[in-house]
Amino acid sequence: MQQYLDLVDAALSEGAYKPNRTGVDTISSFSEHYEVDLQEGYPLLTTKQMDGYRWNSMLHEVCWYLSGEEHIQDLREETKIWDAWADEEGHLDTAYGRFWRRFPVPEEPAQLPGESWPDESHQWVTAEETADGETRRTFDQLQYVIDTLSDSPNSRRLVVNAWHPANAAVSTLPPCHYSFVFNVQGDRLNCHLTQRSGDIALGIPFNIAAYALLTKLVAKQTGFEPGTFAHTVVDAHVYCGRGDRGEWYADNLEALQTRLADVEERTEYREIREWLESEAPAEADGDERLDHVPGLLEQLSREPLERPTLEVDAATIDDLSYEDVTLREYESHDGLTFGVAE
Repeated sequence: MQQYLDLVDAALSEGAYKPNRTGVDTISSFSEHYEVDLQEGYPLLTTKQMDGYRWNSMLHEVCWYLSGEEHIQDLREETKIWDAWADEEGHLDTAYGRFWRRFPVPEEPAQLPGESWPDESHQWVTAEETADGETRRTFDQLQYVIDTLSDSPNSRRLVVNAWHPANAAVSTLPPCHYSFVFNVQGDRLNCHLTQRSGDIALGIPFNIAAYALLTKLVAKQTGFEPGTFAHTVVDAHVYCGRGDRGEWYADNLEALQTRLADVEERTEYREIREWLESEAPAEADGDERLDHVPGLLEQLSREPLERPTLEVDAATIDDLSYEDVTLREYESHDGLTFGVAE
């Protein structure tokens, strides 16, 4: 998918060297945006292998989001992606789907004067019993959006939000892709995702695949055609290594960007990768592939292949299971391995 490659090139070509909380340095670019027409095929990347266990992980993660669960007991049987941020029992202090499907409604003592909140009789509110026998109210944002699409498709209030400021202030990992909005144009359902922080090599390919699937499912449930997936990433970054390897980019990013500016043919990206590997200090033992730049340069050197197609048998968001989704006609270049910065 060329839009993804353009994002990679933009971040590497225009970004700044930026250390961060993980201890693995980044090349970071501000406010990158791209759009993908879902009518042209399913946007699963073809410049690296994304089927197999990667596909399995993404599908089970989407099903987990839609379940509204705040724990990963079932999810961790299929993917280890969330293990680093969950407690021993599998509970997360933040969970995307939990807020999608069960956003907390403040109880009356916590409500400020003049605020309006739905009570237990409201259509999208559920009264849940807590472990200590108390009752709390939650709001199903995603069902609200789906019902509104059926009744008032031209609404501009079709927002689902996974960000709670007070939770984010203390969470181990607040949501990265934190808000998405559906919008109808004619017979097409479009989705715009806003992401505060995006790991270009590892995270964003999953985000594209997940939200394209979600848009297709919601469009099917509400009687629309899938339209455009638009994605804004506030801090779009490429991890570039730890220690001497990461610090090398602080002094040599300009040289890298000068070479990128001169590229005219895809094969030249591979030549830049060879230059980088010959000049940069080796990654320390245990840090292999925390530098994502070489792997992304390899992807930039590859020609995107035809997009696959996606079939979804589930009728609603509550019905979706792994077995309901079929990926067809997917071909890709060889797989690439990137280390995870935690």
